[in-house]
Amino acid sequence: MLRFNSRSFQLTPSSATLVIVACAICFGSVPVFVRELQGMGNGPATIALYRYGFSAMALLPFFPTEKHKISSAVLVSGAGAVLGLSLIGYLDALTRAPVAAAGVVYMSYPVFAALFAWVLLRQKLTWRSFAAASLILTAAALLLDPSALSPDVLSALVWAIPAPIAFRFLVVVLSGLADDLTALERTVCGLTGSIVGLLPLALHEAQGSVLPSSATEWSLIIVMGLATALIPQVLFTVACQKVGAVRTAAAGSFELPMMFMVGWLVFGEAIGQREMVCAVLVLSAILIAPTIAGARSANELEANAV
Repeated sequence: MLRFNSRSFQLTPSSATLVIVACAICFGSVPVFVRELQGMGNGPATIALYRYGFSAMALLPFFPTEKHKISSAVLVSGAGAVLGLSLIGYLDALTRAPVAAAGVVYMSYPVFAALFAWVLLRQKLTWRSFAAASLILTAAALLLDPSALSPDVLSALVWAIPAPIAFRFLVVVLSGLADDLTALERTVCGLTGSIVGLLPLALHEAQGSVLPSSATEWSLIIVMGLATALIPQVLFTVACQKVGAVRTAAAGSFELPMMFMVGWLVFGEAIGQREMVCAVLVLSAILIAPTIAGARSANELEANAV
């Protein structure tokens, strides 16, 4: 079985950090593809299927088939299915709400990581857990103020909340409940689970066919799959082994400023003081949130879910 080893790439901690930043920038560009594909008539389930399907097919040969790994593979695949289904609300929010607001909601995952680590891994809640949760809740209260948002936008952002919950659930499963799987095996199990969960909804959404209908659509899907999923996922897996959990979180948090830039430069969305304050609160929570048990594995696999 092929294993990626960061030593073979001769990355230093500094260059690995830059690679993680570059991957975060790639992940933050997802809204560009989502809105383009949505404008061509694709729904959120179909778009999510396109993004994850590309990587899943490329990595399918690494799916674990050994008997002693089946239970872990099923567990990770199930968590991946939950994530895939939850992303429907997030992708829908990217088309109905400002990109910056949807990004703040998605990046609110530290509070959920602490809760799942407490429940599933028996990891104690520390002052850092409560501090991160307080920052996230403050940001949510500011962002989801009904008096400042239209009912449609507020509804879209609320339905995006399950995405960060499912994301951290998957990371906790990967880091603490699937130790017998390699990084690539965990990655492909999570992706395969997402595809299994999304396919029926995508078929219903597209009225029986999920195949792209034009060359332009095919091109967008291929570029999205390479630039926002497969390539950055693999690079992230390699680079994060060279840096600690804190630096990985800090470098990975560049995804949120990238989403702000996309909303401003590409879609002409204004970034107000409220959004900036929320972004600072969420980024602070990411930096102070405690590392969950088995952090190295979690860092390696976070890229699947972004």
